[in-house]
Amino acid sequence: MTVPRQPSSPDHPGAPEPPDGEGPARKTEARSHMIRRRWLTAIIIVLLIGVPAGYLVISANQSRNSGRDKEDKYSATGLTAGWPSRVQRRLYDVPVQPYSEEVAYYETNNWRTSRLYVQFLTSNAGLTRFLKQIGSKESAFKADDITISKRDQNVVGWEFTGPGPWYGLTHTQKDPAPTLDVVVDRSNARHPMVYVVSTTTP
Repeated sequence: MTVPRQPSSPDHPGAPEPPDGEGPARKTEARSHMIRRRWLTAIIIVLLIGVPAGYLVISANQSRNSGRDKEDKYSATGLTAGWPSRVQRRLYDVPVQPYSEEVAYYETNNWRTSRLYVQFLTSNAGLTRFLKQIGSKESAFKADDITISKRDQNVVGWEFTGPGPWYGLTHTQKDPAPTLDVVVDRSNARHPMVYVVSTTTP
């Protein structure tokens, strides 16, 4: 009786080579390639999603911190960082110019008078438009004339003591239209800082 010949083990020296793609070496190589590919895919996903998200978080934090700094700065003087409402701007006749910066305001009311304190940084063209809209012009300015009273300066912590040059005007209107005291700091020749106190008598 003849015993059928058993196939040789692949590990045996005389064993025939396995067909392409079936040996352990091929499987090990394919697995390592797959692992590398998955790692590369993961790294690309992190770079495409994680990095922009990180920039957004940093930008949001910087913006939030900047807003908080402004609020802290102005709250110490009574001013509120931001624009007065449209109703306030219309009632007090204070047309804050578009694209202005460092805008802040404060309103006081009592049985005798109401006042709106506003500051904003604008351009030379913006200052010209502002004066035209309130019914005045640049020739009405007087050099070194601080038309905002010490009392009103103290209310919001304004100090007109810098190098300037400073210009001021008082724009008086017929009741019930408000009276506007305007002071401009022109230390920046291209971007004047405008301070306004608008006073109305009910």
